[in-house]
Amino acid sequence: MRLTSFTDFALRTLMRLAADPDRAFTTDEIAQTYAISRNHLTKVVRELAEGGFIITQRGAGGGMRLARPATEIMLGAVVRRMEAPQPLVECFRQDGGSCVMSGQCRLKARLAHAREVFLADLDQTSLQDCAWSPLSRSTPLALT
Repeated sequence: MRLTSFTDFALRTLMRLAADPDRAFTTDEIAQTYAISRNHLTKVVRELAEGGFIITQRGAGGGMRLARPATEIMLGAVVRRMEAPQPLVECFRQDGGSCVMSGQCRLKARLAHAREVFLADLDQTSLQDCAWSPLSRSTPLALT
């Protein structure tokens, strides 16, 4: 399964917030940290806030932070929220897409099952399990 960059940016943002939950981060900070588009990240942040994963505050001293402890945010819930508008394959669209095999296809059920297994596995992992650590970006220590 391939996740959209929208979901990737959401997960990275949450991982960074989880590493320092008492601090508010700006969209600019997160965008610079991960070298991603600020404009795209703004949309991601809006969706994360609407999904109840983060809280945002505008103005001086504002920023974003986790809405609840990282141990209570499961990756499956985040991925479901962020990927909801994107069907896995065309026939998963609300209107069924333009698949000519509709009604005869035996693949759709297998793909739906695989998606649910994938998400169920992510439901077992909390954001805390994947929290970003500044130390993880450092270069390995030289052996002497």
